[in-house]
Amino acid sequence: MGTLRVRHFIDSYKAFTAILIVYMMAHYEQWENRTLCLYLATHGVYCILWIHKSLSFGDKNWEEPAGPEGVMIWIILSPFWVSPWYIASTNYEAPPWLLGLAIATFVVGMFYHFVSDMQKSTHLSLRKGLITDGLWARTRNPNYFGEFLTYLGFSLLACHWVTFIGFALLIAVVWVPNMKKKDASLSRYPEFEAYKQRSGIFLPRIL
Repeated sequence: MGTLRVRHFIDSYKAFTAILIVYMMAHYEQWENRTLCLYLATHGVYCILWIHKSLSFGDKNWEEPAGPEGVMIWIILSPFWVSPWYIASTNYEAPPWLLGLAIATFVVGMFYHFVSDMQKSTHLSLRKGLITDGLWARTRNPNYFGEFLTYLGFSLLACHWVTFIGFALLIAVVWVPNMKKKDASLSRYPEFEAYKQRSGIFLPRIL
């Protein structure tokens, strides 16, 4: 048996999430709930595309070996299962304006997340060093920014407070330490300080 890596736990979470949503639809007999169908369409497609991205141009950091503690990945991300459960168990239907806002947020998030990861993978395969153009010009973590918007879109469909706590936990435990670690690593490049001044660590710097 090969060594379990971080990506195995992340990818399996994504795959299980899509299956879990379908199970919730069946268990609560919510096949005609438009909000839940929309949730399955967005989150389900995201899960499929994530696994495809992982196999095609995955993050090298996810290739690190991971033992049983990798289960913590599932625990940290599990609050995001509350949204589909809430929609299914209560037969909740989001108002049209909220559906539109959630979809718009999801689409922008997917664009930032996947395009920035593709740019990063392509850039580093050709030349090592800082990435300071494209989606990386105004934020040093456009992939995290995109993932945030993607999951915000999911959460908006239900507007359940538990998933927003999940956001805070994910950002505090995973994203902030990773972004700080990354900045410390990139500081070895002479041009980093100038890049840092014109870019945000998370949100794109407009001015």
